[in-house]
Amino acid sequence: MSSVVVSTVDRVRAAYAAIGAAGRPEVWITLRPPGEALTEAASLDARVADGEKLPLAGLVAAVKDNIDVAGMPTTAAAPTFTYQPTEDATAVARLRAAGAVVLGKTNLDQFATGLVGTRSPHGAVRNAWDPARISGGSSSGSAVAVALDLVDLGLGTDTAGSGRVPAALNGVVGVKPTRGVIPVTGVVPACRSLDCVTVFARSLDLARKAVTVMAGPDGRDPLAALLGDGPRGAWRLPPGDPGSGVRAPKVAVPLPSQLAGLADGWAEAFAAAESQLRTAGVETAEADIAPLLDAATLLYGGAFVAERYAAVGAHIAAHTGRIGTDLDPVVARIILDGGRFTAAELFADREKLDRLTAEAAARLAGFDALLTPATTAHPTLAAVAADPVDVNSRLGRYTNFANLLDLASVAFPGGTVRGLPFGIMLTGPAGSDVRLAEIAQRYGAHRPMRHAGALPQ
Repeated sequence: MSSVVVSTVDRVRAAYAAIGAAGRPEVWITLRPPGEALTEAASLDARVADGEKLPLAGLVAAVKDNIDVAGMPTTAAAPTFTYQPTEDATAVARLRAAGAVVLGKTNLDQFATGLVGTRSPHGAVRNAWDPARISGGSSSGSAVAVALDLVDLGLGTDTAGSGRVPAALNGVVGVKPTRGVIPVTGVVPACRSLDCVTVFARSLDLARKAVTVMAGPDGRDPLAALLGDGPRGAWRLPPGDPGSGVRAPKVAVPLPSQLAGLADGWAEAFAAAESQLRTAGVETAEADIAPLLDAATLLYGGAFVAERYAAVGAHIAAHTGRIGTDLDPVVARIILDGGRFTAAELFADREKLDRLTAEAAARLAGFDALLTPATTAHPTLAAVAADPVDVNSRLGRYTNFANLLDLASVAFPGGTVRGLPFGIMLTGPAGSDVRLAEIAQRYGAHRPMRHAGALPQ
């Protein structure tokens, strides 16, 4: 019998102690009873001691509360929507089978509709570094739980940037795989055809390890598929493997005008990140990303929002008396408005998206990836309360297009600006997940960001 290298029991005990000391109850919607988690942990330690290989043994995880975990309610942050799942979502089941212990369900922008982390009856999730600022959303609780070292892994979802914006604003890694890599069976849909399960971690290596564990068809999600022999879609990568040393990776950066409007100091931080990539042997060049930015506006500004109505619009319509209490008024307005679009309008927007997809592929031909800031600014909670829609919409400038255009993406720390995390992001064609990770590793995304730890709670 082999000895246990990392005691899962010890990790679980330490996690609950950290959760108690953190003073962040808004992170969680449901927290698992410690005794139940410790019983599972002891069983995992015994299995490892008996020689079983569990790649995630010794790690603890938090799960966004629009993803099913058996034994805990799923609410999508809407008390009116609560149900009791009898089985884990496929992603959760695979994570647990690999040895990770789920500690609880985390807060989110209701029905995964928002990039701010404030649209929840359970309260706004405050930023891990500065509690006066937003955490980002919609996967707010999972990102903050990882950033505060309460858990090792956080599961989120991403339709418009929900797995990347909160990663950037809290100084952690956020991996948004190619659509369909991880099945969404057991996930409350936001936009069913676009949704992705995502991973937060403090290092890219760990995030990628979790993605690998959860990847592959489950025979139940009709949109889940293996990647096959390489990237799909219109955007084609240059020949040769940059990881083999045959050629340097080539990364596009937006035109200077397309970086206008960033928060103070962020343009300089982005230029420094690009310079660091070049020092690491990555070739960079400017590219016009106007078609991607135009596509980003379609996600909420066009008929695609009708898919959000298809997901939960009937539920909100049946509970309009709860808007303003259990149902967030901003979320309700966005989703109910999606019901006004016609099929003709959706097909017209689909045609527009097809044209923008082809234009984007032409602009990015020959590039391995696109480097951008992950978001545009880090608003305060007060700023979002004063202008909840416009502030939110600006945060998705560099993320909203990815799932519409079938792209993979990874967000990771790019340093700090005025003591707060600045996040950068690599985006590439569907199926380029490994290549994006290789380029990010050159930057140093494998090194966890040190949390400030001195800001008031």
